[in-house]
Amino acid sequence: MATKSSTLEGPPVTPPKDFSNTFSTSSIPEASKSLRPTLKCGPLIRYHGTDYAINPTCPLWRGSVLVVTEPGASPSLSLWAEHMVDQQDGNAPGRAVGLKLLEEHGRCFWRFGIEIGLGAEEHKIEYTVSFGTAGELKRGFWVPGRNDGMRIMFHSCNGFSVGTDVSDFSGPALWNDVLRVHSGHPFHVAIGGGDQIYNDGVRVTGPLKPWATIGNPFKKRLYEWTPKLDSDIDEWYYNNYVDWYNNPPFSHANSQIPSVNIWDDHDIIDGYGSYTDHFMDCPVFKGIGRIARKYYMLFQHHTPPQGEIQEDICWIIGKTPGRYIEEPSRSVYARLGRRVAFLGIDTRSERTRHMINMPSTYDLLFDRMSRELDTAEGEIKHMIILLAIPIAYPRFVWLENILQNPILGLVQFLNKRFGVAGAMFNKFDGEVDIQDDLDDHYCARLHKHERDLFLLRLQRFSFEKQVRITILSGDVHLTAIGRFYSKTSLCVPVEKDHRYMVNIISSPITNKPPSEAVSDLVAARNKVHHLDASTDEQLFDFFDEDVHGKSRKRNMSTMPARNYSVITESPITQPSDTSNSFTQNTVFGEKNKRRSTNAIGASGEGVGAAHLVAGAEGVVDTAPGALNVVIRVEVNKHDPEGKTFNYGFTIPGLEK
Repeated sequence: MATKSSTLEGPPVTPPKDFSNTFSTSSIPEASKSLRPTLKCGPLIRYHGTDYAINPTCPLWRGSVLVVTEPGASPSLSLWAEHMVDQQDGNAPGRAVGLKLLEEHGRCFWRFGIEIGLGAEEHKIEYTVSFGTAGELKRGFWVPGRNDGMRIMFHSCNGFSVGTDVSDFSGPALWNDVLRVHSGHPFHVAIGGGDQIYNDGVRVTGPLKPWATIGNPFKKRLYEWTPKLDSDIDEWYYNNYVDWYNNPPFSHANSQIPSVNIWDDHDIIDGYGSYTDHFMDCPVFKGIGRIARKYYMLFQHHTPPQGEIQEDICWIIGKTPGRYIEEPSRSVYARLGRRVAFLGIDTRSERTRHMINMPSTYDLLFDRMSRELDTAEGEIKHMIILLAIPIAYPRFVWLENILQNPILGLVQFLNKRFGVAGAMFNKFDGEVDIQDDLDDHYCARLHKHERDLFLLRLQRFSFEKQVRITILSGDVHLTAIGRFYSKTSLCVPVEKDHRYMVNIISSPITNKPPSEAVSDLVAARNKVHHLDASTDEQLFDFFDEDVHGKSRKRNMSTMPARNYSVITESPITQPSDTSNSFTQNTVFGEKNKRRSTNAIGASGEGVGAAHLVAGAEGVVDTAPGALNVVIRVEVNKHDPEGKTFNYGFTIPGLEK
């Protein structure tokens, strides 16, 4: 295990001195400024996956590094590691020539593919990107041992919404806490759950402002997408990515912690895909969808917007293009250590107001998971599924009903004609401002049938493959822990319950959280819901103390503060039997004596702030092969160090 003496080399962890809602390339880290104008952005490191089948004694870790340069530059990358592919000498340096992904408009995107054989212990990989006479950059990252789990960092909502008073926050300060933890117990992967960047400013200060200020939604739908508008918006999205991805401390983390991401609406523009179909079909929405996808693929996946890179076996590509994005969805599969698998589902490319993913895409996802688990021959004990939006969350049917009231339709008509109640309606399609957020959610009336079918299919998959399923989500700017579980009348202990699925909702890491009043409103809707005759769902009573250590009595299920999550695997201290010998209707032991809102599972005593894992930053031995989860919540939004108060719990493996 790494110690504080093994801190990675690289840029120092320092808070940004001047953070505002508008950035410029002056925010490039000091270590990179000497390379300008040669280096425009990077290095950014991405995790692709690990192949455990090719050589069980030396699994193959795959990743890539991206840099953006001026034309004419020919960067190169060299590595130093304990175990190098195709190297006889274990400590011999490797070297690679970058693949040029795209060159246009005075910039070049370079990708360096990396392959590393994993050894018996975790080890540090140092890499140097050289720009010839212009200079070089040295960075490092960590990979796990061949039989180890990964230390996982999970985050979402990494930016500020339009209209946020940014001066009220210390910028993206939680990334300083991420780097502090990383310096002592390095993260092997950072999972981005969507909204890694906020592109909404394109309609406020960017080239879409003239379109956004048009009051008539009909005229907006007919607005012409000209070559100049295309060029201006392309330039805006590129510059927004460069400015944000060059901004410390986020930029420091991006060069040291390999990432794997999916996208959500703000990676495109607020509410994308959840407005009315006839409005989403307009030229402007299709144009910004195409451009946003281009830079999402380049910056976040190191992949050209058109075409495929041969070694990217991580992709699960949809069969049919989305209605508005007009490209197939791209979900991601990867192993996060020997016994944990990961599936990041693209819930935005195919989205319409009435659908999140196509039925054929669900088939592809389950086929891939099934194939991977069969190939692993019982090694995989946990399947982590990433959804940008929560799937176990309180209902707001009452609010949806209000928004469908005919009286509100009259007010909407008066708004379109005379500007009445303008604050209630968004600037895109003239609908109620909160409507797109409600329609985004799995629990919305429009998506509930699709959600329920998906969950029941996950239950069956868990039962058949004997794998514990855990879901990660963001989007809602409140951290909470939802769960599905067999009804207590069935007397199924958590450790043996294939219906037991936890939804870790970790959001936001940077954006403004909602008020305590909104948090309390959500908590007030935290009722026991019934997925079917055998399954209930509810949020945990989890936040038993506030961030200052004082007892919380009124609302223990939602936390309105910036946060991120850390997930580690408890060491395997005893052999496990992977045989599947029980049936769905089997009753196990005595009736489960668990509180109706606080059933956590193995090592669940003292859940929350007092839990064993909340007080530690490294790997903690709880239950053999369980997942230990820590929610790290910001103590003071004005503190540039981003110090956190921690809450913990454990997700048990699925026993026979």
